[in-house]
Amino acid sequence: MEQNTLHLRPSLFWDVDVQTIDLNQHKASVIERIMLRGHWDEFRAMMQYYGKETVQQTVLNARWLDKVTLAYCSAIFNIPVTEFRCYKLAQSNPEHWDY
Repeated sequence: MEQNTLHLRPSLFWDVDVQTIDLNQHKASVIERIMLRGHWDEFRAMMQYYGKETVQQTVLNARWLDKVTLAYCSAIFNIPVTEFRCYKLAQSNPEHWDY
């Protein structure tokens, strides 16, 4: 795979036309979608394309990540879950049943 390309799986971006996605303009959406639903090879390609710092800042500022993805991001970036925006938002808006 080339250094400057990122191939997006159409089934991962089912709600938009993959051909119209601007990887720089829509980087937050692309990174969040790959982190939540992507495969390992897509994750590696995303990290290579955007760089660790960009991906880290994007997931730190994400409004929502599921618990598994949050724990994974916390582990790979070595950042406590309490530093993530989605964790802070979840704490300020508790759900009735938290499984």
